[in-house]
Amino acid sequence: MPPQSATAIAPAARRPINAKADRHFVTALARGLDVLSAYRSRDRMLGNQELAKRSGLPKSTISRLTYTLTKLGYLEHAQDATGATGYRLGSAVLALGSTMLARMDMRAVARPLMQELADHSQAMVSLGMRDRTSMIYVENCRSESALTLSLDVGSRIPIATTAMGRAYLALCSDGERNDLLQKVRDRNPELWPRIDAGVDRALEEYRRLGCCTSFGEWQPHVNAVAVAFRPPTGRSIMAINCGGAGVNLSREFLLEEVRPLLVGMGERLQHMAAGT
Repeated sequence: MPPQSATAIAPAARRPINAKADRHFVTALARGLDVLSAYRSRDRMLGNQELAKRSGLPKSTISRLTYTLTKLGYLEHAQDATGATGYRLGSAVLALGSTMLARMDMRAVARPLMQELADHSQAMVSLGMRDRTSMIYVENCRSESALTLSLDVGSRIPIATTAMGRAYLALCSDGERNDLLQKVRDRNPELWPRIDAGVDRALEEYRRLGCCTSFGEWQPHVNAVAVAFRPPTGRSIMAINCGGAGVNLSREFLLEEVRPLLVGMGERLQHMAAGT
């Protein structure tokens, strides 16, 4: 998994791109997908107010979208033990997700290698893909001998402050990176200087070490390293991380012992997927 994609990256290469409005872009469809994307793996149900807050859309728009999505089976009306009402993801979403995971042969290829590293490091090893400005886990392997993070398939993590997300940013094109970071900056203006500095450092790490790191930058007591690779036949970039509680996974251990194994895994997966 060669890191050459990050060799010429400089801060100037990440200036925002001002794209013209796309006349083929269907705003109503995008807003409906924004509502579905607002859900996280631990959410049992969400009300219109919380959906409006997470998506940034007006509550009146959310009401129409949740009504439509419920009619189509993508949401279901629900009520909790307190009598509060809201919406949970419906069976139509499950059908789409199941179809995608069934077609993702990379999970089956990666799983034994991931489990081997998880057992060796006594940590959690995850395979992920990008979804907007997040990375979403599509496979997880855990060590049976250690406590690990409470994340599973379907969990989302931010793209700019996690090792996995940064590895993705290091390997994607300049144009895609510019667009993603502009969206991150728009949503986090107060935190942007710190986020921007962390991304710059991660891109340099990828050039020098072949991986990206996050030591307490996503969550204060979580450390991780990650690599990214390009599956063949035009499929999206994927990334693999190894991480967990910092008390168990020191910076030194992750860089000196886990990093070479993770980089080697990324190279092997790319070759295996390509059939070489």
